[in-house]
Amino acid sequence: MEKTTSQKIKLGLFVIIGLMVFILAIYFIGDKQKMFGKTTHLETVFNNVNGLQIGNNVRYSGVNVGTVRGIEMINDTNIKVDMIIDKNIFKHIKKDAVATIGSDGLVGSMIINIIPGKGLKPNVEPGDVIHSQDRIRTDDILNTLSKTNQNAAILTENLLKITNDINQGKGTVGLLISDIEMARDLKQTLHYLKISGKETSLSVSNLNKLITSLDNKKNVIGVLKDTAVAAKIKNIIFNLNQSSTEIDKVIGNLNKTVLNIKDGKGAINYLSNDPNLVQNIDSTMININEASKRLNENLEALKHNFLFRGYFKKQEKAKLKEQKK
Repeated sequence: MEKTTSQKIKLGLFVIIGLMVFILAIYFIGDKQKMFGKTTHLETVFNNVNGLQIGNNVRYSGVNVGTVRGIEMINDTNIKVDMIIDKNIFKHIKKDAVATIGSDGLVGSMIINIIPGKGLKPNVEPGDVIHSQDRIRTDDILNTLSKTNQNAAILTENLLKITNDINQGKGTVGLLISDIEMARDLKQTLHYLKISGKETSLSVSNLNKLITSLDNKKNVIGVLKDTAVAAKIKNIIFNLNQSSTEIDKVIGNLNKTVLNIKDGKGAINYLSNDPNLVQNIDSTMININEASKRLNENLEALKHNFLFRGYFKKQEKAKLKEQKK
């Protein structure tokens, strides 16, 4: 059965529309995969790609900037990942940027996140290899959680033992809870400690006042801190030192004089050391006293003598006149 013209036209339109849809789909997919824009390569090395596949997105600061174009196993610990990045983004990526592997949402596909650096390094060049940071694997998280659960079980068991001992009155805490007398003693001790703390605070306050008062020039220490008074005291001490030196000289001279008196041949040496001379002097003094007594007796006798009686009376009258004047 031959096709009519309208059917041929409809078939042609369907093919044209299908091609247009196919071309648009390829364009959008290619644009999303950065297939038609100006792109360049950037590489990084991971220890574990965590399920990363070719075609996964590459994001820089949360913005899609490229796709994964190659995954190559270098050795048993290093895997090189080749990325196609929009060339316009290269001026924003520094050499100290760090690449990490993450997931697109909770259950999405794996992606590469490029974390910006501190901005102190120059921009990356096409073909550069940037640093990477391995993602923590699920197995490691599970192992850590397993150890945490074991530690939590041990802690729970220990806490149960401690609480049982406390309930049974064992240990210090158990005694404090169960023993009323100890609780009272502890309360009284804390009361005394509180009082002691207050007294200590007052003592410290008084001590601070005392230390502050030391700067007052009205007390002794304040006077001593005065520079003028300190200079005067310094002069007094200097004069005392000079005086002590002069006194030492005088004492030395006195010692020499005493030695000269003791060892010399003068009268003082004879008086101090010759007992015969002292006895002679004593006898001489005794004779002089006796002679003076006899002289006084002779004078009294002369007063009563008729030859000298008038003379002495005149002398007495003259003394009386002078006394009256």
